[in-house]
Amino acid sequence: MPDFKRGRSFLRGAPAACLILFLAACSGGQPSAPETAAGPTAASTTAAGAPAVPSASGAAPPSSAVPGASSSTRPALSKEAQMETDRLLIRAAKANDPVQVRKLIAAGGDVNAKDDIQDSAFLYAGAEGFNEVLKLTIAAGADVKATNRYGGTALIPASEHGHVETVKILIAAGVPVNHVNNLGWTAMQEAILLNDGGPRQRETVRLLLEAGANPDIRDPQGRTALQNAERLGFTEIAALIRG
Repeated sequence: MPDFKRGRSFLRGAPAACLILFLAACSGGQPSAPETAAGPTAASTTAAGAPAVPSASGAAPPSSAVPGASSSTRPALSKEAQMETDRLLIRAAKANDPVQVRKLIAAGGDVNAKDDIQDSAFLYAGAEGFNEVLKLTIAAGADVKATNRYGGTALIPASEHGHVETVKILIAAGVPVNHVNNLGWTAMQEAILLNDGGPRQRETVRLLLEAGANPDIRDPQGRTALQNAERLGFTEIAALIRG
């Protein structure tokens, strides 16, 4: 370490740069790089003031490495944006607006998202016979086994209402034909019990039978589909079941 007594005479009148070098030698360190008037050197911070996080190669990370980037086909949305897009999608489905439904699916809307009464775009379109909207939701990956607030699949209310073309679409999509809802009814039981036994109901029952629906599943009163058809006087439906 330099002798301070001998250094006193040297320090008197010495330039500032010499003083910095002398003090650095006394402390055993090196003089630090001077800061600019704007603050620390640019290498330590980004322009926004956040610490820079370079990749292993020193280059900026690729967009696929950005946290939150989605690997699915749907655009990655924030939680709030996703909720709003899903809400608008369900509203467009309930309005039977296939143009808006298509746009909202492309914008990232989730066809399986449900509203406060457990309706999704897929479930509502199936129940109401909105076939163009229904096909869009199926193409976008709708969960065909999804259930509504009554614990029923989309096929059950579609069968109840006699939406023949909708029943065909749902059967082809793989909706279970023997699912029992919270009321204890299958699609076939609802097709018989909750409508008039007319031509659309007869065709619905025929399609269900052809798809493997079991007419022997009993309702909460212990009656089969055949017994209900006979009890209600739907002789043509009863004949279909017997056949």
